[in-house]
Amino acid sequence: MLQFLIRRLIGAVVTMFLIGAFTFFLFYTIPQDFAQLSCGKNCSPENIAVIRENLGLDKPITTQFWEFMSGIVVGRDFPVGHCSAPCLGMSFQSGEFVWDSIIDSFPLTLSLTLGGLVIFLVVGLGSGLLAAWKRGTMIDKAVSGASMVLSSFQIYFLGPIVLGIFVYSTGWMESPKYVPFTEDPAGWLMGLLIPWAVMATIFTAQYTRMARSTMIEQLSEEHVRTARAKGMKQRYVFFRYAWRGSLIPIVTIIGMDLSALLSGAVVTEFTFDLAGVGRLAVRSSMDKDIPLTMGVMLFGAFFILMLNIIVDIAYAYIDPRVRLS
Repeated sequence: MLQFLIRRLIGAVVTMFLIGAFTFFLFYTIPQDFAQLSCGKNCSPENIAVIRENLGLDKPITTQFWEFMSGIVVGRDFPVGHCSAPCLGMSFQSGEFVWDSIIDSFPLTLSLTLGGLVIFLVVGLGSGLLAAWKRGTMIDKAVSGASMVLSSFQIYFLGPIVLGIFVYSTGWMESPKYVPFTEDPAGWLMGLLIPWAVMATIFTAQYTRMARSTMIEQLSEEHVRTARAKGMKQRYVFFRYAWRGSLIPIVTIIGMDLSALLSGAVVTEFTFDLAGVGRLAVRSSMDKDIPLTMGVMLFGAFFILMLNIIVDIAYAYIDPRVRLS
């Protein structure tokens, strides 16, 4: 296990370096004057020269690349001040350090992701297990039918409907907003309750169908039939053998969904007018803010790599038949 973990971490570092190099040369080889973009159309040549120097754009491309990559590890000095590691550069538009902008937006995205994750995992997996346990009954048909209907919804469709009913028409709830948990736990909960509910409604359908299908498949495995033949109780076989074996594909999907949500739930944040990492990514792209766009891309890539490693490690503990060497 330790050797596997070391290899994966080394592979993650190499992959992050390659992603960083690819994104840097992809953006910085574009025939654009970034100092001009940062200053605007009516900017004097003198101001453009100052901006180019402040952003380090007057240096050779190889020097810029080295400073960018080394800044992630040890930090970087700009004429306007020192950027502590991990330094992802300085925004062309706002003049703020990219890492600071991402960190300011991340608590909302993290809260949005984890809250929704807890709800749709509990409800989705619970419904899927119930449907598999009551296979062929009216409960199974009702759960399966509801999941099929809900899986066809999208956040940008269901979100405005929920807002129209519970916020604008009835006034039962306030518009979604983010309040730091440390400042007001109740305000944090109520401000994100509607986005959580909409996300959970859509993701629950996916996990319900997956949990049901994998459980039914596991119940037909030889080791489960053997356990039944030994006279073990149905409930024990269901949760001790079948449920554990069905977790591997579910954990895989959880890792993919969680990494995607953490790196920026764009549709959710735009639907509910929340300023998280996803909205930051779109804004940086529209403003042609290359350092900020690159920073968000690397931030998302980091979470994808780390969560993939965590998922691989979880395999060995979920299913003893999986061996990591």
